[in-house]
Amino acid sequence: MSNGVVNPPPTAKPNTGPAGQAAPSKVTLHLGHLPSKKDIKGPWPRTPTRVDPNNPPWPAYRGYHEYSFAHATMGVRLPTILGKAIDDTTRTLNEQSSEERIVDLVECIERMDVLMQDLSSNQKLRPIIDDGEADVALWNKEIAKYFQGKDFMNAPWLFAEAYKYRRLREAFTVSKFWGDYDVFYRQKCDTFSRSSDAVFELSMRFAEPFTHSGGIATEAKLEAERLMFLELTQVCLWGNSTDLSLLINMTEEQIKSLQSTGGDHLAATEKNILGNHMNQLWDSVKELRDKTGGRIDFVLDNAGFELYCDCVYADFLIQSGLATQIRFHGKRYPWFVSDVTKKDWEWLLNTMVYGNLFPKASEQERESLRRLGLRWKQYEREGKWVYEQHPFWCTGYTFWELHSEAPDLFLHLSRSDLVIFKGDLNHRKLTYDCAAPSSTPFDIAIGPMASAAGAPKVCSLRTIKSDVVVGLEGDETAERLDKEEPGWKISGKYAVVLLSEGRPGEKVRFA
Repeated sequence: MSNGVVNPPPTAKPNTGPAGQAAPSKVTLHLGHLPSKKDIKGPWPRTPTRVDPNNPPWPAYRGYHEYSFAHATMGVRLPTILGKAIDDTTRTLNEQSSEERIVDLVECIERMDVLMQDLSSNQKLRPIIDDGEADVALWNKEIAKYFQGKDFMNAPWLFAEAYKYRRLREAFTVSKFWGDYDVFYRQKCDTFSRSSDAVFELSMRFAEPFTHSGGIATEAKLEAERLMFLELTQVCLWGNSTDLSLLINMTEEQIKSLQSTGGDHLAATEKNILGNHMNQLWDSVKELRDKTGGRIDFVLDNAGFELYCDCVYADFLIQSGLATQIRFHGKRYPWFVSDVTKKDWEWLLNTMVYGNLFPKASEQERESLRRLGLRWKQYEREGKWVYEQHPFWCTGYTFWELHSEAPDLFLHLSRSDLVIFKGDLNHRKLTYDCAAPSSTPFDIAIGPMASAAGAPKVCSLRTIKSDVVVGLEGDETAERLDKEEPGWKISGKYAVVLLSEGRPGEKVRFA
């Protein structure tokens, strides 16, 4: 041992590195007398040097993250949803008689099968075929800049999930006869038809225009409006519980339980609103009546019962004078199973007025629904309600990019007095769908939608159905629920009502 090298035991072969030198053996250290490891939280506020769709301000959720809902979605939920879409299209195929239309639809099903294979085998994300849609350039620019070589599981969950729905759209838009086909339409109509209890609970209350009792003092009127506003905000919030993309198989009783809108139920559920800015929201809305014209925008989420609740809420805002115009923003084509399209919007109002969707309903219940529908259609004719659909809503971009990728839409929203974003997907897009601490303030989490010059007041009404949670007063509530109620982030039991003051009135500027 004169050269200082320890010879290995006779039974072991020496580990050799480059040039035949012996590599050092691994040593296990026992650290029992050192201080224990501390629970150190990441630095906050975080200031990343670069934010882009593949590098959110906090780490993105990705399909290979087994601890996240992204993993269950990409591995189980999306194939299940796509399978149901194929079943629906096959049912339509069996109802056709024209050979040309049949052959065309068979080719659509074949393209859906290819998508299923790509999803199941985790293929790389290819560009979108130019099918004449207004969003093709936006999609392919984002894929080329940020997601070259990415596959369904290692791209950020939000983008990969949206990409799947765009590919599903493409399966039909390249066809000759089926460009407007909605594979989810039957599901949306069927779910609303099974919502009779909650539908009539509201229609029987609001069929007649809202009026105050005679002789009531001004302060009492304002308090009555405040209480009604808070209750209807909750109705609008919890109407989001019925999300077809999450509730793939559901009984009628389960739907009724989710859609309960009685006062006792609302009082019991308010404690489950973990970030609750409802009182600040009321303060903002009541100021609109003093202006010459208050405009409120709804960025819609689900069709059917949730849209119905949104309309009840909007009806009250118009009747009470809290707003003079409501603009509803829907999707240009079928999106995330149950999102509102123009067809869903028209179907709801026409079914209420002319349909017979609830055969067990009483004459009074049917009449209440008809009167409600007639009043809403009148709002449309008068321009008090306006339905819009911009291509940006059906892209893979988050709303952090709305200012740069859709400046016309940002400018349009900047002229609103309040923009209400409904539901889980819109909340994910507002917050970049990343692992921000739950104590991150809402206006920090939504980035340019709060900080850009001219950004409107923004409210998120969201029942929590995915991993991202922000806007809580501290991290303690989320940490406690992680321990006591695993799965609380996807149960729909909890919610947030969050408000950003934005920078309204400032001149909108683009780089």
